[in-house]
Amino acid sequence: MSDHLRIEQRGAVRILTIDRPESKNAMHGPLRTALCAAMAGADRDDEVRAVVLTAVDPVFSAGVDFKQLDLIPGSTGSPLEINPASAIRAIRKPVICAVNGACVSGALEVALSCSFVIASERARFADTHAMLGVVPTWGLTALLPRAIGIRAARQMSVTGAFIDADVALRLGLVNHVVPHEELLSFTLELADRIPTTTVVGEMLGLYARGEDMSLAGALAAEISHSLGRSYDLDAFTAAGSATAARQRGTV
Repeated sequence: MSDHLRIEQRGAVRILTIDRPESKNAMHGPLRTALCAAMAGADRDDEVRAVVLTAVDPVFSAGVDFKQLDLIPGSTGSPLEINPASAIRAIRKPVICAVNGACVSGALEVALSCSFVIASERARFADTHAMLGVVPTWGLTALLPRAIGIRAARQMSVTGAFIDADVALRLGLVNHVVPHEELLSFTLELADRIPTTTVVGEMLGLYARGEDMSLAGALAAEISHSLGRSYDLDAFTAAGSATAARQRGTV
């Protein structure tokens, strides 16, 4: 692991906190390696229902630390070699990104790769790849337009301008904006609402497959996935009653 990634377990939720404030939480090689390992470890751990990814204040992350691309022995200096965004997309459990401050370029790609995003009121988002003269390699040009639409994505990438949390919410980049001091508690409460059933992973997989399909193809994939599956009626009824009670706030 890395000195710059804190790992904490709260119940069935694993919290990963980027802790490199002296460098604006920029992701150098050791941190990227630790993030990839931590995601793979959470995926393998049956005690983990969901992962929360956040960072120490005042920023979420400035993205890839291009000043330290040579810290990995034998590295060619390409961020493609150690790609935490890809590691997040590969995990079969929900990953919730709790963005506490500025989230820039590679960090934006990391956030976009998460299952959903919760933003502090202090969060800001930008894609500065073009301004730095580098091309995205962690999925930005595929993921950003899917999140906010092609025209808004083009404008963010070409201008490098920041958008604040409220604009990000309006565009669909984030799911919720909350007071800064409530960011982690709100995110953990949301994570606690995720059920322990294996269906969660299956649904995330179907969503991922459907992104590359037409509507007809995605509908067919969903039907095909469930063909031949049988259900325990008693278990289904009990789960339905428990869910209804929970939604009424009685349990």
